[in-house]
Parts: sequence; C-alpha cells; structure tokens
Amino acid sequence: VQLVESGGGSVQSGGSLRLSCEVIGYTWSRLCMAWFRRAPGKEREGIASIGRDGSTLYADSVKGRFTISQDADKNPLYLQMDSLKPEDTGTYYCAARDPRLSSCDLGAFFAYWGEGTQVTVSS
Repeated sequence: VQLVESGGGSVQSGGSLRLSCEVIGYTWSRLCMAWFRRAPGKEREGIASIGRDGSTLYADSVKGRFTISQDADKNPLYLQMDSLKPEDTGTYYCAARDPRLSSCDLGAFFAYWGEGTQVTVSS
C-alpha cells in the first residue's frame, strides 16, 4: 500500500485548504485511514480518522473545523480544513491501518504512511 498526499500550501488565518491522499496498490476493501500532523517542535498528532464502516473520529483541536471523507470507490481520502489557525501549521500525513484490522482509533498502530504535505497558516 502506497499513500501519496497533495493539496498542502500557504493560507491566511481563517482560510481553507483541502488535502487529498491517493491510495496506490490496494483496492479490495475499505481501509481504516487517518490524517496526522506534526507541528514544528511538537509530537505527531492524530487529528481525524475514518473507519471501514465510514465512521469518523476527530481530535478536539480540529473538531468542527476539519472534515475527513472518502469517495465511494474508496479513493482518494480527503481532509477539508476550514477556519484555519496559525497553530494548524505543520506537516500533514495520510496513514492507513493493516486491512485485516477493524479498529480505527487515532491511538492505534498505522502501518502505512505517506511522505507528508506542508500546510502553513499565517496570521
């Protein structure tokens, strides 16, 4: 499974961006997938996940502002980011769990990772 993110960039506070993650090499069923981010000088943070049944989870820091979604054909994965704040600045990563695993908690182990895309929010 290969994951390729796109859609990062620079935006002013209050603006919006949409990230995409293309899944390459796996098409048989839905995967538990998630978005993580690493802000400068901080630990990596899980911010949103979507389970194999389409259920979603969000970190408190992005709840109500970010929306994770996936097309009906499972590809690509999206992260719609609205009302962006300077503290949302960081590198954003797409991740997927082993297809044999059903749990999709943000604290779970994710086996597959993209290389990341940079998001910069200026005040």
